[in-house]
Amino acid sequence: MKYAFAGNRDIAYNILSYLIAEGYKPSALAILDDSDLSTKLTEISGLKKKKIYKGKDFFAEETINDLKKMDLDYIFGIHYPLIIPKEILTIAKIGFINLHPAFLPYNRGWHTPSWAIINNTKYGATLHFMSEKLDMGDIIHQIEIEISPDDTAHKLYSRVLKLEEELFKKALPDLLSLNPSRVPQDINLGDCHSKKDIKKIQQIELEQKVTYLEAIDKFRALTTNDVNEAAYFIKDGRKFVIQVNITEIK
Repeated sequence: MKYAFAGNRDIAYNILSYLIAEGYKPSALAILDDSDLSTKLTEISGLKKKKIYKGKDFFAEETINDLKKMDLDYIFGIHYPLIIPKEILTIAKIGFINLHPAFLPYNRGWHTPSWAIINNTKYGATLHFMSEKLDMGDIIHQIEIEISPDDTAHKLYSRVLKLEEELFKKALPDLLSLNPSRVPQDINLGDCHSKKDIKKIQQIELEQKVTYLEAIDKFRALTTNDVNEAAYFIKDGRKFVIQVNITEIK
């Protein structure tokens, strides 16, 4: 199996480490920036500098020509946040494979645990072919997990990151066959959210009538690792944010 790897965050490091440990080294690597994580990815890849592409250099014409010469079976995208152009999507013989923290077709796009809680949808992890339309490609494998009443978006995301690694490892034999499963998504199901959509639901209107359940779900859905994504209200010209911790007592 010949592949290029485009990754970001610790999950990308863990999955690339796993692939290399299993005997599958990348032919090329796309990193986001000069962060410590990108340095770690570079080091474990064992690749020469000319086979490592940073940021939008990954989309340059010279890079595209280089990748075409590598006779790649796959390009793996692991939490790689840049929009992939069509010219890159079509390079690998089998396809560009993406790992997404959601149970597609539900919650395409950004802030998947937040929207899963808000909309009470199915949640999990999905390995799928990447298409020009965001998170709309055929599904290879997926695993669903239950959303617990004590889950915040941050807690749920931490759980799904572990699930994504488990999913990729389970799917590896299928990928190695070079003929992985392909199940088209039902385009009539699910939803898609941009990165900015979360801002539309953050402000609390203090006079609005809601149920306790609706309020709790909103607060926990907006409790992430970033206080700037939290629910907030304005009182006497001052802004207050709300982040919650929910604990089950047995």
